Amino acid sequence: MSIFNERTLTLTLAVVGLLGLSNLHAASKPTTRLAPEINVTVLGGKFSFNLPAGFTASPLSADEQSSEGAGSVGTLYANAQERRVVMVVEKPLPEASRPGDNDDAFLDGAVSGFVNRQSAELPDFRQTGESRLTLNGLGVRQVDSTATLGGGKTLNSTFIAGSGDRMAVIQVISRGDQASGHAALVKRIAGESSMPVSESPENGSK
Repeated sequence: MSIFNERTLTLTLAVVGLLGLSNLHAASKPTTRLAPEINVTVLGGKFSFNLPAGFTASPLSADEQSSEGAGSVGTLYANAQERRVVMVVEKPLPEASRPGDNDDAFLDGAVSGFVNRQSAELPDFRQTGESRLTLNGLGVRQVDSTATLGGGKTLNSTFIAGSGDRMAVIQVISRGDQASGHAALVKRIAGESSMPVSESPENGSK
């Protein structure tokens, strides 16, 4: 299933540039108070979570959204203090690929396409985990990985889900030295319902 085009990777690289791996604070405007919590909802409310205080939202540009496919919409959430970003993209699915709310075949194909694309384009991409989640009946896959992006080592957790005529991809990207903060945000998004699919995907099948 080819649902991740080359521009998805390009967007990821651009997003990581906003992490300011070398100079994020200089690029951000000072603020006297943290932005409040932000509620994020995709797939008609079937997948929702709250980002903690400190994130600011900005829509992806029309060019970036159109490059994801006609009808795609996306928002970038950035936390300058924590040097962390969350990119949320929803994209339409062709009629032949429209899944149910917990469609293993669709999710398997989506994860495989995502991992293959990242592996092909990022020399040091390493998948470190994969989990199967069920959120209010919606099947979600979480793929954890590391890679060098935007000039530095990053931690990446990507949530993939589909329902009917749309799919959602949520990427959490943090600096490599921010493991505890990254894990806390991923846990907040995933809740307590994740279940490992395999113990060590980076080592391949045995």
